[in-house]
Amino acid sequence: METTNDYDSNYTDYLDEMCSNLGGNNLGSRLSIIYYFMFLFSLFGSGLVLFIIHRFEKLTTVTNIFLLNLVLSSIIFMSSLPFIGVYMQLSNWIFNKVMCKIVGSIYYLGFYSSVLFLTLLTFDRHLAVVYSLSALRVRNRSYAVVSCIMVWVISSLACIQPMLIHTTFVNNIEHKTYCDEYSGSISHIDVHMLKISGFYIQLLLFLILPLAVIIYCYIRIAITVLSSRIVTKFRTVRLIFIIVVFFFLSWTPFNIVLLMHDNTCEEKKRRFYALQVTRNIAYIYFCLSPIFYTFVGKKFQTYFKLMLVKQFPVLQKHISVSYNNRTNSSTKSMQNEL
Repeated sequence: METTNDYDSNYTDYLDEMCSNLGGNNLGSRLSIIYYFMFLFSLFGSGLVLFIIHRFEKLTTVTNIFLLNLVLSSIIFMSSLPFIGVYMQLSNWIFNKVMCKIVGSIYYLGFYSSVLFLTLLTFDRHLAVVYSLSALRVRNRSYAVVSCIMVWVISSLACIQPMLIHTTFVNNIEHKTYCDEYSGSISHIDVHMLKISGFYIQLLLFLILPLAVIIYCYIRIAITVLSSRIVTKFRTVRLIFIIVVFFFLSWTPFNIVLLMHDNTCEEKKRRFYALQVTRNIAYIYFCLSPIFYTFVGKKFQTYFKLMLVKQFPVLQKHISVSYNNRTNSSTKSMQNEL
């Protein structure tokens, strides 16, 4: 097992101070099986969405390009869960230091990029609904590709901080290897400042700012939809609105717990368990979000039915679907509808 030798050897004192033996290992081992299920379920659902986009859409719209990248973000995030599940089940990191840094980084890369892509999807819907005619010149494939590249670059830069401080270290009392944010000192790195900067980056750039943009966009969208009274415009924003609300309902409790301070050992215990529970609530978003793409959007429902009927012709008697939806004219009329 590869360990870290350039870190403080007195980290066991820190573990004692932080009440490391909180009984959290038992809770973690019980929850670990959920991570495996979430990973497999999300992989199947995300794969289904990607297949539908590739088979029927072929990335012809800006919205589908953004949706494709959002699904990829979910896959990246969920790919860290099997490793985290093994870690929690064994209460011991059995992989090496490099894998510790990689898993910690892709965890945040998936999370950060998902937040930004949700914000980007909402802003794009805002352009399409509020500035429907003038936005046509802006909302093209180049605009979508450049926007996606910017999101991935920003998210990757934000992952430098967790990559630096995520590492393996040994608890000499329990003789176990941990993979976590190290709170000792690292050569040539101010760990305390890194943690503070990472906290404010996550709070401001990936929670408060996206939430403010999303609220503003939906206020403008609501005003436009209500004034126009066009049902199709309501349908174009319904799916993204549900996804956004579900995302923030899932992740806000976890971020609130992160903001809490703990001074006594009892407070640390309560915060530790609260983090375990709220973190798993947050994971549910990445597990269930493909269902929203497939079954809430009318267009995805139609494509899913077509796919089922084609693969299993016997279902044609039980599934009502118009094959005219596959014509070019119908596809064009559906391009702006999720």
